[in-house]
Amino acid sequence: MGQSEEQLESQWDKMLKIKTTGRDDSHADAFCYPYEPTPYCVLERLANSGLIQKKQTVLDYGTGKGRVCFFLSYQTRCHSVGIEYDERIFAGAEQNRENAVSGARTQFVLANAENYKVPSDVSFCYFFNPFSVEILKRVVARILESYYENPRPIQLMFYYPSDEYVSFLMTQDELMFSDEIDCRDLFDGNDSREKILVFDVG
Repeated sequence: MGQSEEQLESQWDKMLKIKTTGRDDSHADAFCYPYEPTPYCVLERLANSGLIQKKQTVLDYGTGKGRVCFFLSYQTRCHSVGIEYDERIFAGAEQNRENAVSGARTQFVLANAENYKVPSDVSFCYFFNPFSVEILKRVVARILESYYENPRPIQLMFYYPSDEYVSFLMTQDELMFSDEIDCRDLFDGNDSREKILVFDVG
């Protein structure tokens, strides 16, 4: 990561009045992956895509310390809900919420993603490889339950998707690939995984 990217990370944290930088592997295992925040430059591109509108609700799976929720709520004026299973990291998100400039539009839930009932107003679900594809399958089933109970436009967004995720998503009849937000130019190395894949539910 270049110096300017590091500066951008700390500048945004400072502006949003939160602390979200750094990676945390302490409770990672074969199913639940380490906490690593989405880079702010990627979130800027997502916010500028126009997909997320004011007052819509974004659900962030594996929210960690809440960066995605705080940033998108601040930039797009959406509501956001972050799901986190690790109590210690969840406490960090809650602490951030007390000071965050967009705290009123964000909320966090301590829960296992596969057991979480998706609220009926959720329009977007965001994933940065938070867990194994086995858990993802159960989470997508939960999202579909919510969709069938209250049919509405829902989009699933996958940043830096793994091959396992892509293989699973492409075989789901209820999911339709609809967009790709290219982020390769934001980083060195021209990594083909530097993108956000967007799928429509229904």
